[in-house]
Amino acid sequence: MTIEVGETWVGIADLVRVARQGEAVALAPGARARVAAARDVVVRLAASGAPVYGLNSALGANTGALLAEDDLEDYQRRAVRARAVAVGPAYEQSSVRAMQFARIAGLARGGSGVSPGVLDACIALLNHRVHPVVPRFGSIGVADLPQLSHLALPLFGEGEAEFGGEVLKGGVALERAGLQPVKLGAKDGLALISSNAATTARAALVLHDATAALDAWLAAVALGFEGFRANLSPLHPSAVMARPATGQVEVASQLRALLKGSALLAPGAARRVQDPVSLRVVAQVHGAARGMIALAREQVEMELNSAADSPLVLADDGIMLSNGNFHVPALALALDACAIALAQAASMSVARCQRFMSPALTGLPLQLTRHGPAHSGFATVQKTLTALWAEIRLRANPGSLDYLPVSEGLEDHACMALGVAEKLGELLERVRYLIAIELLIAAQAVDLRETDQATMGEGARATYLQLRDLVAMLDEDRPLGPDIDRVQRAVASGLFSSWAVSPGAA
Repeated sequence: MTIEVGETWVGIADLVRVARQGEAVALAPGARARVAAARDVVVRLAASGAPVYGLNSALGANTGALLAEDDLEDYQRRAVRARAVAVGPAYEQSSVRAMQFARIAGLARGGSGVSPGVLDACIALLNHRVHPVVPRFGSIGVADLPQLSHLALPLFGEGEAEFGGEVLKGGVALERAGLQPVKLGAKDGLALISSNAATTARAALVLHDATAALDAWLAAVALGFEGFRANLSPLHPSAVMARPATGQVEVASQLRALLKGSALLAPGAARRVQDPVSLRVVAQVHGAARGMIALAREQVEMELNSAADSPLVLADDGIMLSNGNFHVPALALALDACAIALAQAASMSVARCQRFMSPALTGLPLQLTRHGPAHSGFATVQKTLTALWAEIRLRANPGSLDYLPVSEGLEDHACMALGVAEKLGELLERVRYLIAIELLIAAQAVDLRETDQATMGEGARATYLQLRDLVAMLDEDRPLGPDIDRVQRAVASGLFSSWAVSPGAA
C-alpha cells in the first residue's frame, strides 16, 4: 500500500512501514495544491527585494546580510554543502528511509515553500530506494542541519547514496535509479534541511521498539511470577483502580491476561503473603514507563504532521515569518523521561533476577543449579546484570542540558534532541539483554520447581515454550553468553511481544 502524505494524519506505524517494509509514498492531491500556493508566495517575495531570512538574506552568523539577486539559487546549494558536516558511522537503511519519510511529510504540510519539483524529487528518491549516506554525529537539535544536508545532497547529484546494496556517488546513484538531479530554486535548500526530521525519524523507530520491548518484558515478568510462585494480589483490578496512576491499570490488565488460567490465581497458591517490592510494583513502574513512551509518541506524531519551518510560509496571508518552531524541547524532554523510566524498570529487573538466586526467598537451589556448590549455575550472570545496569544508568542521564552557544552566540540555546534519541536507543539495546536474562532465569525457576505446564497462565506458558524452543534448561554448566545473545535477538525480533493485549482485555 502507498502511504499518502499531506492531508491525512500519519503516525509512527506509517513511518515504520516505510522505513522497514519498503512502503511507497505519494503526495495527496490537496497537499500538492497547498505546496504550489506556498511556492507562489516564495517566488513573489524573492522578486520583491524585501529582506526575508533564508530567502534573500544569509543564514546563521551572517543573518541580515543580503544576497545578490542572481545568487539566490546558487546560495541554496552552497547552504546545503556547507552544512553537510555530520561525521561518524552512517545510519542504516531503515533509519535513512525514516528520515526521508519524515522530511517529506513535513514538506507536504505546505509551510516550507519548497518547489513542487523538489518535493517530487524527494519522493522519487525514497520510492526508487536511493538512500543517502547520513553520518550520525553533528545535530544539536536546533534543526538537524548536518544530517539533513547529507540527506539532501544526492538530490542534486552530490554526496553519496546507497543503491542496490552499493554505496555510490550521488550522481551515479541517481543515474542507476533512472532519476535526474533536481535544480534548487530560491529557499529550496533551506526547506530541505531546516527541520528535525532526523530526530523525529530516529525517535519514532526507538519508541516503536521500546513499546515492543515492554510487551516482551511483561511476558518475562509473568513467567517469573510462575517460577517464583508469586502473590498476585497486587494485580487485583480493585487494587490498581484504587489509585489509578499512569499506566498501571493497563499493565496490571496485561499481566492478568498473561496469567489467565494460572494456578497462582487460586486462594492460598502463593508461597508468601508479600513478595519483594520488585515483584509487587511492576504495574506501577512499567505503567509509568508506558506513560512516558506514550507522551513521547505524541510529540513525535505532532512533528510528523506539522509545518515546523523557519521561515514559515503562510500562503493564505501571503507572508513568510521567522519563528522558533525548529526547536523541539518538548520532544527532547519526553525522550529523556523515557530513558529514566526504562532505567527504573531495569533496576527492578536486576533486583528480580538477583532474588531468584536466593534459596531463602525462592525455595529453589542456590544460584538455580540442582548440582550443588560444584556448579555455578546462574551465579556469574550477576556480573553481566551489573554491567548492563551500569550501562543503562549512564544513558539515563539527561542529555537535553548538554549544549553550548554557536554562531557568534546567536544560537545560544539547544535541546540536543537527536543525541537524546540516540542515547535512548542505546539504552534500549541494553534493556533487551536484561529481558533476555530475566526470561532465562524465570524459565530455569519454572523447570527447577517442576511446574506443571497445565497449571501455568496461558501467556506465561506460551512464553516458556517459545523460550525453550531457543534455549535448553541449564543443567551442566555451559557458556551462557551465547544463550543470552540468542534470546536477545528473539526479543528484538518481537517474538515475545506476541502476547501483548489491549487495555482492559483482562
